[in-house]
Amino acid sequence: MALPVSDVERFEASRPRLEAIAYRLLGSAGEAEDAVQETYLRWQAADVARVEVPEAWLTKVLTNLCLNQLTSARARRETYVGQWLPEPLLAGDPMLGPADTAEQRESVSFAVLTLLERLTPGERAVYVLREAFGYPHREIAAILDLTEAASQQVFHRAKRHVAEGRTRTEVDGAAARRVVEEFLAAATSGRTEPLVRLLTADAVSIGDGGGKVPARAKAFEGARAVATFMRGLFKPGKAKRALAGGTVAVHVDTANGDPAVVAVVDGRVIGVMCLEVTPEGIAGFRNQVNPDKLERATRRWAAADHGEPLFHAF
Repeated sequence: MALPVSDVERFEASRPRLEAIAYRLLGSAGEAEDAVQETYLRWQAADVARVEVPEAWLTKVLTNLCLNQLTSARARRETYVGQWLPEPLLAGDPMLGPADTAEQRESVSFAVLTLLERLTPGERAVYVLREAFGYPHREIAAILDLTEAASQQVFHRAKRHVAEGRTRTEVDGAAARRVVEEFLAAATSGRTEPLVRLLTADAVSIGDGGGKVPARAKAFEGARAVATFMRGLFKPGKAKRALAGGTVAVHVDTANGDPAVVAVVDGRVIGVMCLEVTPEGIAGFRNQVNPDKLERATRRWAAADHGEPLFHAF
């Protein structure tokens, strides 16, 4: 049965928030959209007149759908080819959600989304609802069928696990862009030492090709190993050009709030490299080249003018 226009509008008003929650819980824009659509179907089938607080009802339904999805996703990722990384969201994507506070901005970064994979589904839900969206523990407890005290305990445990995996730093956007441009200049210089000087001693580079694009199954660790890999990555070659499908336009942009290198061929995004920039240097590279996880980025890229690329590779 079709919903009254007012009830459809009520749901649509909540859609951006629901998509932002689902993305943080699942790390996949496509899966987040599916979860929100299933929430709409539940809303459509419900006796909406008896729903006292629609926002709470929708959040509860969505969160539990995502928890079920996370449980099955863990099994799938055990057989995933190579490293698993989230799907990148380019600047301006509404699915990025709120970014008013440092906690909100951090919660959608590639570094934190990757760390959230270490949490149990329940820990991840509590962390996201509290840290990124500021839900009080009383409401989180109602959403997840916990006591308020249990929600607080789970949140502190989850936050500790995330904190153990990284040191929170915020770098000015303009300064971060300069670092990325310096990195690209060093990476294309053909020399390793300029790259090493830009990296932290414990820098890491991780790539996700999903078994469809070549990507090393094991992360590169340490400044020199990462620098050597990056120097080789940007070294011109006919084989690389053939693999990319043409000349690669290299742009500096942002993805998930992080400074990023976006590689584009004929309007198609073929790679997004998110850089974790700290005051001490570049601490991490997370390289998404799985074409299945770049479809939304390509659509977003086509919808805006990004100007001339910094340079053309290969």
